[in-house]
Amino acid sequence: MGWGEICRAARGLAFWGMCCTLPVAACSWAGAAEALAPTGAMLEQNASIPVSGIGIFGGEVNMVTRVFLPEGPGPFPVVLFSHGRAPDQAGRARLRQPLARDHARFWVEKGFAVVAPIRPGYGETGGEDRESSRFGYRAPGACASSSGYRHVAQSASEAIAAALAWIRLQPWARAHDILLEGQSVGGLATVAAIATKPDGVRAYINFAGGTGGDPVHHPGNSCDPEQLAALYADFGKTTVAPGLWVYALNDQFWGADVPVVWFDSFAAGGSPARFLHAPAVPDGDGHGLSRHERAYWAPYIDAFLRQLATDYRVRFDE
Repeated sequence: MGWGEICRAARGLAFWGMCCTLPVAACSWAGAAEALAPTGAMLEQNASIPVSGIGIFGGEVNMVTRVFLPEGPGPFPVVLFSHGRAPDQAGRARLRQPLARDHARFWVEKGFAVVAPIRPGYGETGGEDRESSRFGYRAPGACASSSGYRHVAQSASEAIAAALAWIRLQPWARAHDILLEGQSVGGLATVAAIATKPDGVRAYINFAGGTGGDPVHHPGNSCDPEQLAALYADFGKTTVAPGLWVYALNDQFWGADVPVVWFDSFAAGGSPARFLHAPAVPDGDGHGLSRHERAYWAPYIDAFLRQLATDYRVRFDE
């Protein structure tokens, strides 16, 4: 059976709960998905989103935020994108663009607004690093300490909650048509946030979500993945919104096998979600899948949007 036949057969199977690996180019999922109304130019602007209670003496920290809007007055459905975490402090300080512009344009062309905050401790927002898990290794593959994964998820998801509150006040935003999307630590934060059942959030996408990886010194071997499996299991018990988990086979932070364990732990709680193993990215940076050209990830999102409409009657184009 060729890939085309496999894909046609797969379309007849139940979508949710499946775990599969398909070459992106193997079947035209993008063609099968109903594209949302395309728009013209992408309008970009900066905004400031306050996060209460985390500044000096319990004050606010304002997150520098990139906003990408379609043409027209709106209101628009909204994608709230949460960025990842560089392994070193210098990389975190250099963060200026929390997502690839073409990734933002992909959503804008479908009629979505995109909101991408730079969380506290990163880039222009600056401030205290609230997302350190304090993990370490005593030898290759041997984790020495990793006590802070729940703290990482909680701290990062607080920024998502603040951004959601801000989005609901914007005249161009459809406050009850929001999709969460996150990369790496931002993916973990997205799963943590969706578990709280936030108002107006219809679905979510987790690209390579996790924490505790060191791709330079310990590629493919994250620290204490069992702790994160337990955390994902907790999130899966309270998540009701449908989700898509996408991890590349050559993810240098987690490796290929551990994300499957994480997803299985999450899905055991009954949450409606699908796991996809994307093919290895040619340049070796599988962890940064969402930053690569569209051919590597857009077909999965298109299929997800189609399935939301057919299985859950969740549409963002009405």
